[in-house]
Amino acid sequence: MMAEIRAARKEQSAEIARLIMMAMTDDCCLYFCGEGYGLDDFRQMMTRLVERDDSQYSYLNTLVAMDGNTIAGISVSYDGGKLHDLRRAFIEEAQKTIGKDHTGMDDETQAGELYLDSLAVLPEYRKRGIATQLLLATKCKAEQLQLPCLGLLVDKDNPIGEALYTSAGFRYANDSLWGGHPMKHLVL
Repeated sequence: MMAEIRAARKEQSAEIARLIMMAMTDDCCLYFCGEGYGLDDFRQMMTRLVERDDSQYSYLNTLVAMDGNTIAGISVSYDGGKLHDLRRAFIEEAQKTIGKDHTGMDDETQAGELYLDSLAVLPEYRKRGIATQLLLATKCKAEQLQLPCLGLLVDKDNPIGEALYTSAGFRYANDSLWGGHPMKHLVL
């Protein structure tokens, strides 16, 4: 199936936030929440972050794979050199919404890299080539932005995701820890 890959629109923010959370996993989302906060609180926060222009999760950083009017999948990526500026929105929203201060969070990317923050495809659209389409479109975005490297983190407990990335040409760079999970940093 060939999906139409295009830039996201602000009014798609709630659907995009849901897919970002799918990419992050529930455990990871809960890891970021403060005491007494849950997935609904995190979803509300993520929706606001997607709606913002100055967030790493912004709709402006998102490509959507469309099947008619349905968002079948998303790719959220941004210039790794802008991480600290973009992360301020997350830190502000987290303090307000989920009661946790994330100012000391480790960096998951760096300058010179288009960082693929989130890639997700709805379960009913998987195994149709949509993730590969999104990866190719994200690679084109890196080229357009003249960033020499496309990088991402994949959970060490996600062999299916890792197989997708390595089949697309990504290679192992180093180990990392993010969201309470051991990760592999892969680059293309």
